[in-house]
Amino acid sequence: MPKKLEITQVRSTARCTQPQIKTVEALGLRKIRQVVVQPDNVQTRGMLKVVNHLVSVKEIAA
Repeated sequence: MPKKLEITQVRSTARCTQPQIKTVEALGLRKIRQVVVQPDNVQTRGMLKVVNHLVSVKEIAA
């Protein structure tokens, strides 16, 4: 059964670098406390590594 990641934006993108802002947008996040569900794969994990100080991540079973 494939896993999913529940990603919540917990900090603002103000004063972040442009690549970090684009990464948060690519994850589908726009506002603080917004939650999105993404597949647990290498690409998503790499994006989360770039913005780990802006988001919180919880694994969920699909």
